[in-house]
Amino acid sequence: MGRSSGIVCLMVMCMVLSAPHAQATITCGDVTGYISPCLAYAMNGGGCPANCLLEGVKGLNNAAATTSDRQATCECLKTLAGSTSFSHAAEIPDKCGVHIPYTISPSTDCTKVT
Repeated sequence: MGRSSGIVCLMVMCMVLSAPHAQATITCGDVTGYISPCLAYAMNGGGCPANCLLEGVKGLNNAAATTSDRQATCECLKTLAGSTSFSHAAEIPDKCGVHIPYTISPSTDCTKVT
């Protein structure tokens, strides 16, 4: 899958997954917007790009202020981590030095995120 088709696929999956989280104010589209500076890392690994840390991870972490927002964000990132195109997604928090209250993994139970 090419880079642009992988991003389009992620955005579509995020839109589909955002429906069950109607009470959340953050959507998968928002999540995708925040993490867009991190997508190259999620696909290829390497060092944490400065804009991924500042605009991406920290911005997303601050935007997901409520439990429902964190659960919705978790579901979107869970989908990202499950994509073979984004095999390094789970490494982003550690690589960029930011704590999030869950592991970015296809097996994460996002209903337990508080």
